[in-house]
This record gives sequence, C-alpha cells and structure tokens, in this order.
Amino acid sequence: MTTLDLVADDISCGHCKASIESDLGQRPGVHGVVVDIDTKSVHVTYDEDQTSAEAIKETLAEIGYPAA
Repeated sequence: MTTLDLVADDISCGHCKASIESDLGQRPGVHGVVVDIDTKSVHVTYDEDQTSAEAIKETLAEIGYPAA
C-alpha cells in the first residue's frame, strides 16, 4: 500500500468531503480516503499496482477538486 497526501483548495464543507471520499473511494485500487475540511487535505491509501498518484489527481480534478 502507498499513501498520498494532497491539498485541494476548493474543499470548503461537508458536502465536499463526502463527494471526494465517495467518488475517489470507488476508484479501482483506492483503499481509503480521508478528507480534512479545515486543512483542505486529502489522504489517500492505494495499491500502486492498480492506480497511480497521477490518476488520483486526475480523478480529483474531474470531480471539481484540483489538488497539489
């Protein structure tokens, strides 16, 4: 398992948190997603044999939360 910590400046509320955790959590290879609204951070645990950090960033951008 690999972990990835990102910051998505557009995170502002519980709806944002729920959307990210749900949508990103359904991506093949993603095993866990935790969003912290206060720090605008997204912590992702994933299997690097099934997905990549770049693919996770692309998914976040597609659902409206571009991340650095």
